[in-house]
Amino acid sequence: MTFLQLIEYETTQKARVDDLMDEWLKATEGKRTATHEMLGQDRDKPSHFVNIVEFPSYERAMANSALPETQHIAEEMRGLCDGEPRFVNLDIVRDEKW
Repeated sequence: MTFLQLIEYETTQKARVDDLMDEWLKATEGKRTATHEMLGQDRDKPSHFVNIVEFPSYERAMANSALPETQHIAEEMRGLCDGEPRFVNLDIVRDEKW
């Protein structure tokens, strides 16, 4: 079953957050369990972002979170955010494609 993790955060340092994501992608090559990632930016509030990350399962998402590289990048990212990021863990119960 597909699992999604939403990471919602505020930052005025988008370029640095993008750099961190690139660092994470390089550092976790061959060991990350995420299969797809999308980043949305709020049109009405440009400092508000939602990162949508897809995993094959909740267990694989937690394994990804436990990677030392993920922990390091997450800590760096917290320092770039205005407030704490919000995490939402979603089991996909319906998936329609049109």
